[in-house]
Amino acid sequence: MSPVHPLDEAATARAVIDGDGTLIRWSEGARRLLGYAPEEIEGRPATDILALADTAPPLGSTGDRWNGVLSLRHRDGRVLSVWLLAHRLERNGEWLLLTPSADREPRGMEDPLIRAVLAQAPCAMAVYDERLRLYGLNDAMSEVTGLPEDRIRGLRVSEIGDRRAGEQLEREMAEVLASGRGRDVETYARSGGEERAHHWLARIAPLTDTHGRVLGVCVAAHDFTEQFRARKRLQLVNEASVRIGSTLDVTRTAQELADVCVPALADFVSVDLLDPPENGAEYRVEPPTAPIMLRRAAHRSLREGVPVVEPGDIDVYPASSPQADSLIAGRPLVAPNAAGTLREWLSWDGLRGRRVQEYGIHATMSVPIRARGRTLGVAVLSRFRRPEPFTADDVLLAEEVTARAAVCIDNARRFSRERQTALALQRSLLPQSLPRTVALEAASRYLPAARAGVGGDWFDVIPLSGMRVAMVVGDVIGNGIQASATMGRLRTAVRTLADIDLAPDELLTHLDDLVVRLSTEAGSEGTTGEVGATCVYAVYDPVSRRCTLASAGHPAPFVLPPGGPPRQIDVPPGPALGLGGLPFESVDLDLPEGTVLALYTDGLLESRERDAETGLRLFCRALEESSRSLEGAAHAILQSLLPVGGAPDDVALLLARTHGLASSDVATWDIPADPALVAPIRKQVADQLEVWELTVATFTAELVVSELVTNAIRYGEPPIRLRLIHDAETLICEVSDSSHTAPHLRRAKTFDEGGRGLLLVAQLTQRWGSRHTPDGKTIWAELSLLGEE
Repeated sequence: MSPVHPLDEAATARAVIDGDGTLIRWSEGARRLLGYAPEEIEGRPATDILALADTAPPLGSTGDRWNGVLSLRHRDGRVLSVWLLAHRLERNGEWLLLTPSADREPRGMEDPLIRAVLAQAPCAMAVYDERLRLYGLNDAMSEVTGLPEDRIRGLRVSEIGDRRAGEQLEREMAEVLASGRGRDVETYARSGGEERAHHWLARIAPLTDTHGRVLGVCVAAHDFTEQFRARKRLQLVNEASVRIGSTLDVTRTAQELADVCVPALADFVSVDLLDPPENGAEYRVEPPTAPIMLRRAAHRSLREGVPVVEPGDIDVYPASSPQADSLIAGRPLVAPNAAGTLREWLSWDGLRGRRVQEYGIHATMSVPIRARGRTLGVAVLSRFRRPEPFTADDVLLAEEVTARAAVCIDNARRFSRERQTALALQRSLLPQSLPRTVALEAASRYLPAARAGVGGDWFDVIPLSGMRVAMVVGDVIGNGIQASATMGRLRTAVRTLADIDLAPDELLTHLDDLVVRLSTEAGSEGTTGEVGATCVYAVYDPVSRRCTLASAGHPAPFVLPPGGPPRQIDVPPGPALGLGGLPFESVDLDLPEGTVLALYTDGLLESRERDAETGLRLFCRALEESSRSLEGAAHAILQSLLPVGGAPDDVALLLARTHGLASSDVATWDIPADPALVAPIRKQVADQLEVWELTVATFTAELVVSELVTNAIRYGEPPIRLRLIHDAETLICEVSDSSHTAPHLRRAKTFDEGGRGLLLVAQLTQRWGSRHTPDGKTIWAELSLLGEE
């Protein structure tokens, strides 16, 4: 079955005219109105039924709708003045003409009470019958439609005003007609010939007779355009509070301000900011003076090619510009295109003037960006697509949104300034270069968090006595300057404790006590401050090729032996620093020469995009594939594990490849506790130095060995052992015994017979010291071989 054509409905006189002005369809209602049968009129020019010899509208119309009165000729020769409504159909340029038929007159509308109710109702009201055709309306509704009642009675809503809004309302009316239940509908329509839409709240209620049968619907409309606009303004303010300031990035925040305002408030928005003061100073409180140099931070436009200044570029705004006027005045300024100030500024800037004329920018509003009493920049809102000028409500809304953005921009700049300060402090406290040692070669990386504040991650390589080397990686809880300062204190403490050759577990115990004290000092009124850290500390001995590690709540290091796969060291995790009173445990590992140790902070492996196991696999793969070059391995690990935009947390990475000391470079003697044997021992030392071709250091070495061995015999406990270690730059003399009493350097008095031995050792050597061992102590002294002839 073919669809029913609108002409088949006899309630209205309808006709269809093609693009050439030929009548191609003729309804029964049209036959009753003018007397022509369809077979008589279809195929004839539409001008045949006109009483006047003019072209039949709407053929000359350029729109999609037309209405008006035409003088039509009846078949019997009479001339009828008929109100016609015309719609352009979507196919082949055809037009549909219609007019209410003769049987459209309302029934019962003559009742004075009904007319009084409609006429005196305070809101716009209209009554529609069961066919959803207008039955009657009051004067208020006539003002809404802009048409008299006698011209639109019998028509549908979609045939009277805005078609799209009418069709929506018709669907709602049909639902009420079918269900018998009223409903509220929000809609919009262009009314009264105005260019901008009005928003309406319509109450659609069913009309029933005494038997409950639905005979039609009543539509009562209330214009809530102002309330609607107020609601939209509140929505924009709410959207601004959610969207603006999502990050602590100045450029991103400025772009969010522009994005929120376009197209809700303007067609083009630019955000220009003053450059921050140098040396981290605050912005000045007094307003700037013209000419003003501003840097474009962001902009947004509904059309391409509108901006004159690109983001990052600096533009100079003279005193005649609305931007400068607004900044100097400290309040929003609206400048229509015809205003003298705007015209003077555009004449000064030819390119901007041509762009304004080309795109039809007719209104500009400049809003200062101010926060905490300081001027940060200006936001300029322009309109070229929206025809209406800026209103007072628009100014208040722009001021509110810009004020919110100003606080976010100021926070971002304060954060950026603090971040730069913390980063400078952090980098100054970290080692600028790693020391070159015989025990190992090392490579390191430190990357601050991409968006969060700078944390307290640190690393260090510390040369120890006996060619040993300590490696440490730590992470202070928190971020910012306080975390960087705490990191510096902990790194200094680790170096100090390492200098007295404490074992890793003992060093972490002392470091834990320090963090507890720092926490107490950071608190107030007896509370404990939030100071804490994690740390892993390792000591490698190239002579024994053993490594001792201890951890304080830190991720376990990785080890990559030569020719083997990487694995994570099973080191007891221990509590984090700052908990206090809990013991730490150490683990010993035998590391073949060429083994790679990898120490890192948790920011390297943690990620929201992957799980921990995936991160470990990526870490091991990058370490294994690039282990030949430590620098290349460090770069590959960061590339594999960190996102493109940067790490969400600080990252510290320390890689070390171990070296072993050849047995030929170490000489050891067991010393009997007999002072008479000191001279033969000196002779053995001299012979060994001759074998090593270090005879230039024989005299000094004999004096140092003689003093250290004599002290061990006199004040120590057997067994006593002498060990010499050397490389190309250093000769180390070590004397060990079973006594735990440490020697002390003191100044001997004039008539003292002893007490000058250690002073003599300190003067002859590069450095000296003592360290405790599980079996006693070791006194050592280093002699520099550089510059010896």
